[in-house]
Amino acid sequence: MYKILVVDDEEMIRKLISKYAQFAGHSVTEAVDGMDAIEKVSKEQFDIIIMDIMMPELDGFSASREIRKTSQVPIIMLSARGEEYDKINAFEIGIDDYVVKPFSPKELMLRVDAIMKRVKSAQPKEENKNQVISLANGGLVADLTARIVYIDGERIDMSPKEYELFFYMLKNKNIALSRDKLLSDVWGYDFFGDDRTLDTHIKILRKSLGKYSDFIVTIRGMGYRFEEK
Repeated sequence: MYKILVVDDEEMIRKLISKYAQFAGHSVTEAVDGMDAIEKVSKEQFDIIIMDIMMPELDGFSASREIRKTSQVPIIMLSARGEEYDKINAFEIGIDDYVVKPFSPKELMLRVDAIMKRVKSAQPKEENKNQVISLANGGLVADLTARIVYIDGERIDMSPKEYELFFYMLKNKNIALSRDKLLSDVWGYDFFGDDRTLDTHIKILRKSLGKYSDFIVTIRGMGYRFEEK
C-alpha cells in the first residue's frame, strides 16, 4: 500500500483518482492546489504525488520546484497539454512521469506501481559497496549506488528519471537498445503514452552530460547506444 497525495483543483478528477487508488489498496490525501500540496508535504510524508499543472494559487510546476528543494518524493504530473516544451520543463524540474489528460485511471495506477517498484529497487543495500563506473580517463564518473555523477571532477545534478536512464545505458554500454526496450525497462511497464517522452529525456540527458553528450549515439529507426568515444 502506498500513501498518495493527489493534487488537482478539479474535485471530479481528485475523486476519480482517489477512487481507483483506494480500490487498489492505497491511502489517499487530497490537495486543491499547489500551495495546499506544499503545506501537506511539509507536515507529512508521502510515497508518491500525482499533481496537475494548471491550478490557481500555485501551479504544478512551481509547487514541484518547491517540493524538490526538500524532498525527492516521486511526482507524476498531469496536464491537458502535451507539447514537448511542457514535458521538458517538467522533467528538468525532476518529475518522474508526465500524463496527458484525458487519461485512463487504470493506466495511472500502473504508472504509480511501476515508479514505486523502481524506487524500491534503486535503494542501495547497506552491505554492498558502491558501484562506480569511470569513463573518459576519469572525466565522466558515475556512482550508481549513491546516484551521483561527476564531470571533470564537478558534481552535476540530474532528475530522478535522468539518473535511471543514464545508469541503465551505462550498465548496457556498447549495446544497441531499442526504443521499446528502453521504455519497458526504464519506465517499468508497457508504455501507453507518447514515445517522444524517451526522446525528450535523451535530449535532457545529453544536455546534462555536456561535452560527453556524443557518448549517446542515435541508431536511426531503432533506438540508442551508449559508447565511450
